[in-house]
Amino acid sequence: MASVHESLYFNPMMTNGVVHANVFGIKDWVTPYKISVLALLYDMTASKITLPERRRLNKLILPLQQGPDLTLGQFLKAVEECCPQTAYAVKLRLHEMADGELKDMEYFFSTLPTPFSAFDSEAYKTSVVGLFMRHMLLAYNKLSFSQVYKLYKSLQHYYHMLVADDSDMDLTSTEDTVGDRIDREELDTPLHESELRGPLSQKQAEYFLAKQAYLLKNDENKALKPAALQEELNNMLKFNPDFAEAHYLNYLNSMRVQDIFLSAHSLLHYFDRLILSGSEGKSNGDEGYGRSLRYAALNLASLHCRFGHYQQADLALQEAIRIAQESNDHVCLQHCLSWLYTLEQMKGSDSTVLTEDSVKMAAHFCLPYLASLGIQSLVQQGATQGKTAHKLMDALKDTDILHWKHSLSELIEISLAQTTSIWRMFGKSTMALQQAQLLLNMSSLEPVNFGVQQNNTEAFAVALCHLAELHAEQGLYCAVSEILQHLKEQFPPHSHHAKLWMLCDLKIQFERHMNEGKYHLAEPLVTAISALNKTEGLYRKAQVLKALNRSTEAYSILQRLQVHCEKTKRTEVVIRVMLSTAELHWESSGFSTALPLLLQALALARQHHLQSLASETILHLAFTQLMLGIPERALSVLHEAIEPVLAHGSLMDKGRALLLTARCQMAVAGFRPNGQAQADLHLVVLAIDTLNEATAYFSKLNCKERLRDVHYLQAQLHRSLGQTSQCNKSAMLFRLLDQELQSPAPPVSMRL
Repeated sequence: MASVHESLYFNPMMTNGVVHANVFGIKDWVTPYKISVLALLYDMTASKITLPERRRLNKLILPLQQGPDLTLGQFLKAVEECCPQTAYAVKLRLHEMADGELKDMEYFFSTLPTPFSAFDSEAYKTSVVGLFMRHMLLAYNKLSFSQVYKLYKSLQHYYHMLVADDSDMDLTSTEDTVGDRIDREELDTPLHESELRGPLSQKQAEYFLAKQAYLLKNDENKALKPAALQEELNNMLKFNPDFAEAHYLNYLNSMRVQDIFLSAHSLLHYFDRLILSGSEGKSNGDEGYGRSLRYAALNLASLHCRFGHYQQADLALQEAIRIAQESNDHVCLQHCLSWLYTLEQMKGSDSTVLTEDSVKMAAHFCLPYLASLGIQSLVQQGATQGKTAHKLMDALKDTDILHWKHSLSELIEISLAQTTSIWRMFGKSTMALQQAQLLLNMSSLEPVNFGVQQNNTEAFAVALCHLAELHAEQGLYCAVSEILQHLKEQFPPHSHHAKLWMLCDLKIQFERHMNEGKYHLAEPLVTAISALNKTEGLYRKAQVLKALNRSTEAYSILQRLQVHCEKTKRTEVVIRVMLSTAELHWESSGFSTALPLLLQALALARQHHLQSLASETILHLAFTQLMLGIPERALSVLHEAIEPVLAHGSLMDKGRALLLTARCQMAVAGFRPNGQAQADLHLVVLAIDTLNEATAYFSKLNCKERLRDVHYLQAQLHRSLGQTSQCNKSAMLFRLLDQELQSPAPPVSMRL
């Protein structure tokens, strides 16, 4: 049992020194809660319980000993979850002591089997249970009579608090249901110190900090709420203001709620306490002092980076570099170099040379984590600069080998999320979906403590957002709502990664309203999108203005956006802006003036291997050629784009491609609405089938404006073939949609 839970004795974040233990100490070990734990150990030995129940109780013992004191109700419910019969026996034993006399409590301690008095006891002298029982008995035997009486009164008060709360467990009934279980989050919520006792002991404080730090890193929802955790830390620091690790947890907690002042204040206090404790430089002169200073500056730089204070971050980073150079600390310098290229990326500068230097130096100093991060950063830059997919994937494959070799679980997740994003950018939705599912179904290499998995990292948020968008493109909005609901629960609005799902949710809502023609609902979303991402907000504002026929305003915004994105090298947005600008030219019948823009967009898309954007650009080119009177050429161009669109495109893209194909087939067939010219019947029938397929896609999206166009063309085709009933049906559907939309239908020839 001790080996299974050995890691619970140590705080993973306490790597810079050990706090002296006498500042948190309680005067004695014996408390009513500890007596309850002793009663549990006694009844575990005395009663007959099954092997699975014994295993569950063994796992529960160490948290009960090391953690903060619980109320009797919380304690009994935790035991009941493992073994209802033992929980009943423990409560009955406490009832006998609390409702009896002082001699009943003394009798309990005298009959308690110990590793020394009972040789057949399971509590071995060197076990966790044996040491705990020895400490308790020694502390009890040292109590004076007045102290024993005070302990007895505390036990009575402790027990009668449960009786006053009307516990669900009846003393007269031994038939306890195993199915009624308390939520784990209730058990994980520690009681405030003022409710039962004074300050925490050293071990309890370390256990509490270790647990909360682990939960903040791996599953923030299971950690205490920010306000409750702040109150606990304030109580802890009240008794020991120099407890450095408490200041560090305060820093992490402040980051959750984006409190700039308190997070910086707590971080500086953390390093100040490390310096004052003198735990680092005992054998190395002032090395510990200097080490704390340079890492304090480095952490401060990362803090300012997170809040977007690039100037302050640069100053702190230069200070860290200066101190590290003076101390000849190559490891700290390598961390500084990593943050330096990260800062340059955040500011929009080209940091390729810095990143390459960082990777080389990290490999030289055997720092696989930093080397892998640098390679992943180079892959990200290469994707935006037009590197081919096989080169990027080969680089990620090499880093994956490094990750698995060194068990770098967090970097494996980042690699999978990055691969998902790259495939999505290249227009390979099936591959993106596969990589996202692989990440979500991967078992973490991190040790599982406190019953949680590492599932609240940025990589998981990115993968889930991709899944939500991919489902939205296929019209699966019920699945989208479930994914977004999980994101909202896993990443609360106050958390750092919440911006990812907020922007994803807004974009999905915007596209859905635009597809359905509800521009009055899409327009208010532009402001919210702009608050999270100004570039995305401007692009969607232009989309709404274009849909509302405010072409001049839309054109002005698109021109400004194109200049900005060309400077910041946002190639995807540049191509989309060009396509939207070409659509504005269509509205004024400027089809010939749209051609140079479309050809430029196609060249950019192919240069950067953006297949989905290249296919969309080809659709725009085919539409332009159709409007210029060369439908044969337009149909030939469409055959180049239709396969990737149907394989990886969204429902809207598929529907638009098929609608355009049907119109090209009608034009090639020589179809005329008045029916004066003889049309190619084979192509006319083929166009009807194509329109029927497009109808299925538009229906899934509830895209009524597009459906109105489709039914209009279907009615004309059926009439030319003499199919009266089908013609009347299509005409009726067109009429119903036209009345429902209550807006004049734009000319079919003026939009894709």
